Amino acid sequence: MRRRIFLQKASTIALLPLVNRFPENAPPTKETLPQWLLDLAPVNDLSVEQLAKYQERRPGPDFGGLTDHQQMFNAHSTSGFVRVCANALSLPNSKFYRSEELPPLMDDAMAYLLKLQHQDGTIDLLSTNFHSTPDVAFLVKRLTHTYRLLQQSGMKSVAPVEAKLKTFLLKAGDGLSVGGIHTPNHRWVVSGALASLYSIWPETKYLNRIEQWLSEGIDLDPDGQFNERSTYIYSSLTDRVLISVADYAKKPYILDYVRKNLAMTRYYVHPNAEIVTDASGRQDKAIVGNLENYYYPYRYLALKDGNQDFAGMCRFIEKTAGNKIVTHLDYFLTDPSLWKELPNGNAVPTKYVKAFPHSGLVRIREDNWDASIIAKNPAWLTFMKDNAVIQGIRFASSFFGKGQFTSEKINETGGSWKLTQHLEGPYFQPLPPNRLPGDGDWEKMPKSERPQSEIQKLDTTVTIRKNDSGIEIEISATGTDRVPVALELIFREGGELKGVEAVPGAANSWLLKEGTGTFTRNGSTLTFGPGIARHLNTALRGALPHSGAPSVFLTGFTPFQHTLKLV
Repeated sequence: MRRRIFLQKASTIALLPLVNRFPENAPPTKETLPQWLLDLAPVNDLSVEQLAKYQERRPGPDFGGLTDHQQMFNAHSTSGFVRVCANALSLPNSKFYRSEELPPLMDDAMAYLLKLQHQDGTIDLLSTNFHSTPDVAFLVKRLTHTYRLLQQSGMKSVAPVEAKLKTFLLKAGDGLSVGGIHTPNHRWVVSGALASLYSIWPETKYLNRIEQWLSEGIDLDPDGQFNERSTYIYSSLTDRVLISVADYAKKPYILDYVRKNLAMTRYYVHPNAEIVTDASGRQDKAIVGNLENYYYPYRYLALKDGNQDFAGMCRFIEKTAGNKIVTHLDYFLTDPSLWKELPNGNAVPTKYVKAFPHSGLVRIREDNWDASIIAKNPAWLTFMKDNAVIQGIRFASSFFGKGQFTSEKINETGGSWKLTQHLEGPYFQPLPPNRLPGDGDWEKMPKSERPQSEIQKLDTTVTIRKNDSGIEIEISATGTDRVPVALELIFREGGELKGVEAVPGAANSWLLKEGTGTFTRNGSTLTFGPGIARHLNTALRGALPHSGAPSVFLTGFTPFQHTLKLV
């Protein structure tokens, strides 16, 4: 069982009213806001204009609501519109600053949002969750920021919006105080939403429910990663909401969990500034993304702790993700402590070999290239050289329909990393007479009760080494002879392959028959080889289907021994 770091349950609950970090009647001004925040105004304005196109303005049951890209009216899009409008009203250099054009649209949106809210305070996520406590928590955490901004605006025209928003939030608070969850991060999203509500309306029931969830312990492993290992979406989300719990519920020790995750994430950065997502256990697995979602927690703790490593990450995100940080503009507008100048920053690490055994990941970084070795994953290696990307390497055999290679563990031996798999393919003898059902029904004669014979075996070992210029991958597959095997290199789309030959009748598939091949993308080139091609079967029975991305195959038969170099 994976070891976890658990919180000590607090013996008492802090019930003292909290001090609002956003001073009463002190809206942001051009003089108080930093330039980096003012620069986000045009980006937010664009969101206002784009989302407004999706608002229903025709009289009818969906009047005021917003659709998603699939033309379904929903609470998430509708609340998002209210949020970006409130941001715009608060930014002195926004084209919509204190505009009387937006409050009527926001009021119509809030009326529709109240219409979508169930009696128990929840909302629906139309793609999967109905009467969902977690999904109303996602909205509440952000809409409490919106409520603060409306309060601070001093605009009489937002009073109806504020009133409807208060109704929505308080009703949601009732649901959040009793409702259930699905996933580990939902506990902290609910807790963060309740903490945010408590900072405005200090109801004891909010803190009581937070305490119930915290008593389970925060799911941070010794590597510094949360249970879902969702580096693009849910780890950064958990960091943000745990800050709210620590801040508003007066539990500063919770920030240690955020610090550990942020420290680990410094080693999850590719040379092209993307975040490593290959070991994720959620929908962001292998997704292409940057680190904009981490900007708020890095900035919060860089300033709170004077942490130069975190300050360096902030500057790195500003440079590489740029205006994408507008996604969390409401966090910045409602927390003046974030407006201070960052301390001096340390550079993002670019030379290291770091193992994260509890996450099943090894990270190797050498300036402009890096590699990730991944356990329990059919794509067990990625390799990036600037913009030239191998998104995954897979190995398969046509061994009894179960030959897709995965390794449960990554073992370090003398500076090398080993992945292993043992497979068996038995045949089955007649059932013992006393086990025969008597009616010839095959389903009543399970294989588990039949004696086995002619058991075939296949042992595969992948050994990965770092050399002066890149990575060496030694692959050994032995046991049953003459088993067809295929090594698959999956490249990112948008590049050019050379030195390879197309596989007849197979789309987006090439063979490296001998020598070396190259892949060039956006000015970056990586080299791979030597090649080997003993057959043309690149779609082995039992292997995963083609990924759809450009793929180069090396093929052979067992006993198979080959070393591939990536530089």
